[in-house]
Amino acid sequence: MPETLLETPLAAWHAAHGGRMVDFAGWRMPVQYTSIVEEHLATRQAAGMFDVSHMGRLSVTGPAAIGWLESLLTRRVADMAEGQVRYTLISSDEGPAGIAILDDALVAREQDAADSTPRLSLVVNASNRERVVAWLTSRLPAEGVTLADQTCQTAMIAVQGPRAVELVTGLCPAAEAAAIAALKNYRATTGSVAGRPAAVSRTGYTGEDGLELVTSAADAVAVWEAIAAAGGPLGLLPCGLGARDTLRLEAGMPLYGHELQADSDPFAIGLGFAINLAGADGSPRTFPGAASLQAMQQTPAGRVRVGLVGKGRRAAREGAAVTLPGDAAAVVGTVTSGSFCPTLGTAAAMALVAPEAAATGTRLDLLIRDTPVAAKVTPLPFYKRPAPQS
Repeated sequence: MPETLLETPLAAWHAAHGGRMVDFAGWRMPVQYTSIVEEHLATRQAAGMFDVSHMGRLSVTGPAAIGWLESLLTRRVADMAEGQVRYTLISSDEGPAGIAILDDALVAREQDAADSTPRLSLVVNASNRERVVAWLTSRLPAEGVTLADQTCQTAMIAVQGPRAVELVTGLCPAAEAAAIAALKNYRATTGSVAGRPAAVSRTGYTGEDGLELVTSAADAVAVWEAIAAAGGPLGLLPCGLGARDTLRLEAGMPLYGHELQADSDPFAIGLGFAINLAGADGSPRTFPGAASLQAMQQTPAGRVRVGLVGKGRRAAREGAAVTLPGDAAAVVGTVTSGSFCPTLGTAAAMALVAPEAAATGTRLDLLIRDTPVAAKVTPLPFYKRPAPQS
């Protein structure tokens, strides 16, 4: 393994506790501990704990920070309340069609500083962090905004599953535990977890309820071990990237580099909600690529994202052709992600297909090593967590 790989503050813990370490986007990360299926099912049934410290964490502060991000992100920022988190795209106007999708991200409006200076943060994909930082840096104004990449000074831990909130709040002082438990989806606060300061958001990438915690790098192991100790008796397992991927696939969540690409039509893959072409007052917004996205929205898509489910465990992988039944030459789409899905008990895939092949119930073939495997178009997400019992 190359010596140049970056390591999260938890890398040594993973290696010492049976994590199978791999190179992922330039980081040394655990792909699994026991088995992907076991870790996946633990997350669905109790809780899973994931080291997601490889994700980029950027802070944006200063009196002009809100207006600056409003001018750059596809999602509105100016009307965000303190403690609110939104999913957004980061686009540039330098692509061949006047736009390129640089990444998808979470933007959070944190509590203002004591002097009322706005504080915001971005969480971006590990594989895109450097180019996103470079792009944002190139757009910094002369004054009023400070951009800082805090990825290597902090850690990020995702605790996901039906018992996740219970586990984390059990490690917090009573008042902070109540505030965290009361968080709605895509809301955030600060508190103390296992005696260490942490930013806590009700977000995740698994389709389950859960929390994501950002701590200092120095506190990461202590927080991780405290959660592991409290959660072990309740069924929590440490989980690797493998289970994170099967969980997000079942939840129908796009992944940059697969469903979402630099030249993607976001509307065709179900991400129109992440694009606000108008401001809160109804006036047009002028972020990079806005005009191209407006034209895209008004143009019928060449291919749209769908879910496909077969009957067996054999999975179609990224790049596999999607064809009309019984006609391997009649290609109507391409698989973007596929895997055996433990909750479903069968293989599933997401694919981009021609609109005429996208209706729910349409029967298609997936070419897996040149062998056609029958599948059916199925609504996304494949899995929805059960509603809380009253």
